[in-house]
Amino acid sequence: MIPANVVLDPMLQAWLREDIGRGDRTTAGLGDITRINHQAIWIAKAPGVIAGLPVAQRVFSLLDANVQLTPLVAEGSFCEAGTAIAEIIGSLGALLTGERVALNLAMRLSGIATLTREYVNKIADMPAQLVDTRKTTPGLRLLEKYATRVGGARNHRLGLDDSVMVKDNHIAAAGSIAAAVTNIRQQLPYPLTIEVEAETLEMVKAALTANVDIIMLDNMLPAEMRSAVQLIRQTHPHTKIEASGNITLETLRNVAETGIDYISTSAPITRSPWLDLSMRIKQ
Repeated sequence: MIPANVVLDPMLQAWLREDIGRGDRTTAGLGDITRINHQAIWIAKAPGVIAGLPVAQRVFSLLDANVQLTPLVAEGSFCEAGTAIAEIIGSLGALLTGERVALNLAMRLSGIATLTREYVNKIADMPAQLVDTRKTTPGLRLLEKYATRVGGARNHRLGLDDSVMVKDNHIAAAGSIAAAVTNIRQQLPYPLTIEVEAETLEMVKAALTANVDIIMLDNMLPAEMRSAVQLIRQTHPHTKIEASGNITLETLRNVAETGIDYISTSAPITRSPWLDLSMRIKQ
């Protein structure tokens, strides 16, 4: 879901300040006509999944509370190039000044949602679910993770305070999986879960002995992954299994076929191009 306004507004205001600086010289130079209401249309210039229209509405609202953005397609809809996706009515000044920030956000989020949908569709007939990661643009995490949800994925933890994930460096620092989990469990608030990253079958066995909630099979070859899944299912059937590491559209189904529950990948966020959108003022 879109972050609440109390969370979203400070971010949008900062991005507007970055763009406006000491004032929109061009729009201000147009004079009194900027106070008159105009109509604008947003157009998709490339095919893709639309995400971020509610964010765009909020951008314009911060400049002029009377601006109305009416979506012409549902959030999460796939649209062909040339599709009108939104109509905006409001003061010309607000439309022109807010155009770039609103479009930039919607193009970024729509690009993420579009690539996410490709990944999700690749395994849509399988039980495994696609989840995102914390590899996000600083300052944009909440919105980028919102876009993966629009694309059909599930969110992994939003931050370090969401749950425990014991990774290679934590294990190295503690000396072993057992030591890391034991120390963390003594301080862990209820009901947070513990996930352990495992790169080998021996690490999987250690994680099982520690009775963790989720085991992440990291960068395993398919044959080893299948063996790990079989071991976990036989001995700890309630433990959830996640696969991660070098997940691509080409490898996605092979990973899902091993029987895991979740596949985590940063690709929809880190590798997605922006979806080209434009705004046209009606004369």
